[in-house]
Amino acid sequence: MAKAAASKAAAATAPSSSGGSRTLWKGAITFGLVHIPVGLHTAATAEGVDFDWLDKRTMDPVGYKRVNKRTGKEIDRDHIVKGVAYGEGKYVVISPEEIEAVFPKTTQTIAIERFIDAAEMPFIFLERPYFVAPTDKSDKVYALLRETLIATGKIGLARVVIATKQHLAALVPSGPALVLNLLRWGDEVKTLDSLKLPPAGKKSVSAAELKMATQLVQEMSGPWNPGDFKDEFRRQVMKLVEKKAKAGKAQTVLEPEEEAPQASGDVIDLTALLKRSLGHKGRADAKSAPKTKAPAKKTTAKAAPARKTGTTTPHRKAA
Repeated sequence: MAKAAASKAAAATAPSSSGGSRTLWKGAITFGLVHIPVGLHTAATAEGVDFDWLDKRTMDPVGYKRVNKRTGKEIDRDHIVKGVAYGEGKYVVISPEEIEAVFPKTTQTIAIERFIDAAEMPFIFLERPYFVAPTDKSDKVYALLRETLIATGKIGLARVVIATKQHLAALVPSGPALVLNLLRWGDEVKTLDSLKLPPAGKKSVSAAELKMATQLVQEMSGPWNPGDFKDEFRRQVMKLVEKKAKAGKAQTVLEPEEEAPQASGDVIDLTALLKRSLGHKGRADAKSAPKTKAPAKKTTAKAAPARKTGTTTPHRKAA
């Protein structure tokens, strides 16, 4: 039953075809001694309305100035340093060299540290999804991991460094794909202590109320179909834009071409790797990991171009 439920859930969340999706990051999934070359692709887009600041006299775009908040005067980039608030009105200045020294090391791996039941992951921890696609002839071992997660009802908890920032992430089967969903760290999710909530359990509601509410939920239940739900604000604004745009100029933005993946000539003995991994508890030592050919060109993480939208989640300042 658990296997059937996991398969049904995976099929229900299967991603649609992304067409010629550009690879944002290249690396490998690792668990035990198993090594799966993969690439990450954006799984979500920000489709909110993009309101740009314009000079109403000339319609020129308006940028942002660096202004001293106390004096109100604009300051030069050379006079800006980075500091962390430490106490009321106090800051500790951190130099670029000190920041660089504590940056997480880029390993180009999605290192799985633990497998947990899929039902254990609260939605509040989910932050940003990426499609994970096999590269360098890793289809077989990629499929093995996907089918194993579906069969066991598990998801993988991993660490990954993207654009010099370390993330906690969940590796989740979704139809024919694996999805890497970046997670919030435990100390980033607030507790419920400050909220006045009714006690858990059925004691706070009557049996009649519960029966009627249950009936209402059943009557309003239906299948998950994201196409049924539209951003009405965006639709109305774009309708207004089309109506008012009687004159203007269109500018074409050329996307950089995706580099062809490097083919690997290595033949992986998957059965042997699995047998060896079963003899190791926890994460394997990096020294004992199978050696693979280094790619001709070492690629670093690329951040997707940011868009200003009215519906996107605000990001924290980068270090």
